[in-house]
Amino acid sequence: MKKRSGTYPRVRVQGGGRGVVSQAGGVLLVETARQAGLDVALSVALAPWRKPRAVHDPGKALLDLALAVALGGDCLSDVAMLRAEPGVFGPVASDPTVSRLVGTLAAAGPRALSAVRRARSEVRQRVWQLAGAAAPNSGGEVIVDIDGVLVLAHSEKQDAAATWKKTFGHHPLLAFVDHGPEGSGEPVAGMLRPGNAGSNTAADHIAVARQALDQLPKNHRRGRRTLIRTDSGGGTHEFLNWLTARGRWLSYSVGMVITEQIHQAVLLVPKTAWTPAVEPDGSVRDGAWVAELAGDPLKGWPKGMRLIVRKERPHPGAQLRITDADGMRITCFATNTTKIPIAALELRHRQRARAEDRIRAARDTGLRNLPLHNAAQNRIWLEIVQIALDPLAWMPMLTLTGAARRWEPKCLRLRLFSAAAQLVTTGRSRWLRLANHWPWIQVITTAFARLQTLPNPG
Repeated sequence: MKKRSGTYPRVRVQGGGRGVVSQAGGVLLVETARQAGLDVALSVALAPWRKPRAVHDPGKALLDLALAVALGGDCLSDVAMLRAEPGVFGPVASDPTVSRLVGTLAAAGPRALSAVRRARSEVRQRVWQLAGAAAPNSGGEVIVDIDGVLVLAHSEKQDAAATWKKTFGHHPLLAFVDHGPEGSGEPVAGMLRPGNAGSNTAADHIAVARQALDQLPKNHRRGRRTLIRTDSGGGTHEFLNWLTARGRWLSYSVGMVITEQIHQAVLLVPKTAWTPAVEPDGSVRDGAWVAELAGDPLKGWPKGMRLIVRKERPHPGAQLRITDADGMRITCFATNTTKIPIAALELRHRQRARAEDRIRAARDTGLRNLPLHNAAQNRIWLEIVQIALDPLAWMPMLTLTGAARRWEPKCLRLRLFSAAAQLVTTGRSRWLRLANHWPWIQVITTAFARLQTLPNPG
């Protein structure tokens, strides 16, 4: 008789356990917020909205809600998972108190949003200084990716409308700072828009770009050291004119729609003018070539704009579009960067696809749906999602290395934050004793130790 190995052990379940902490790995997010100074910054920013005899600080309540979202929550009441563990997360406001806070901030409108964003900007500058060589501006350049995302609505929420994909909901426009191939990315702007908002609305792109620049250190708010990347939704005269306006002089890499004029210009490019596209490791990209256009397609656009096209064999099963040529898929983008080979510029623009990873992470962190009915309240929720994504990006940047540095929120929750521990009080100290058998205990303890070595915020 063979012994079966696929059965589960039988256990009995009862309450009454003591000193056990679930979601113990979430202490990494708490310590990141503390060492970054995010808790104090939000408390100061929201001080005008604290009532004289209030028990709970609005900044702490908002940060608690963001931490609950970072741990997997997707509505206001999910802050209960923090309330259940006061030994790790401290006193947490009740559901009605949290709901009233969101309503109060929503009623304050842009004033409350501006206060929160100023706090995040100050903290971001400190975190980048602490990160040193791991910071996104360590190479001298900051890359900001702007992209839209569809958020479906399953009820009649304010400003929900039919989308261009024939669904129903909202169409927020987001901006993320790219951490490069060795990291993730962090949100720096978000605009809540109706579902029928246009993908190439220049005014919205300008507003989000302004908001994103305000989140960067002052030396990156203008000048060629900051690169703005977008898909073809940003390829408008108004947006490019704004990016290159006198005194702003930003770098850009913006997708362009293949117009008939560009299509005809591509057909006239001689074979000798096409350069093989490259992969990130420097090798030649099979079946892809790039070339630079000149002449009529550049008329009327900002001075110094370069128009670069790529032709590539379509993947099996793909259907060609009317703008494709000679059986090749044609794409195009504009940039004002000089002194870099066009193949490297095309690779840099193609890496804008990492913004899709950031959007996927945002969907997994509270942006799967907008849980509130009122549009003003959902604007606060969108800000809460960004606050939740901040420590999820900062903690790996400050403490993790190798493959763990690139773990997305879902992976961080499964491997690190969901670890269980025993809370032990000895004298005046509290210790979280993590289960020895947990496979990633070394990652958690090492990350926490690195956070402890950071200088305390002033």
